[in-house]
Amino acid sequence: MVGVLLTVLALAVVQLALALHVRNTVLDAAAEGARYAALAGSSEAAGISRTRELIGAAISAEYADEVVAGLGSVGGVPMVSVTVRAPLPVIGLLGVEHALEVTGHAALEVVE
Repeated sequence: MVGVLLTVLALAVVQLALALHVRNTVLDAAAEGARYAALAGSSEAAGISRTRELIGAAISAEYADEVVAGLGSVGGVPMVSVTVRAPLPVIGLLGVEHALEVTGHAALEVVE
């Protein structure tokens, strides 16, 4: 009985580690996509494409289905934001759709 309890506990810890890995990977891809879109001469579409490419290479292309980019400003500084909505893994990589939402921001490069 103790062996079953320890097995369940170990699997729960591994699943938590996987969920955190997925969250951190998707967040890093969103931030990198925002930085890519913020470059002078780049576009929001390029940032979305870069984000999808990074998520597809690191986890799975299914996690990059819903990626959106937008322009805004924080404290008067123009910013690009890339938001990713992805499944939160509950059992392996299977999980609740759109339960994980992360946003990456970057200051927009302006050429004078």
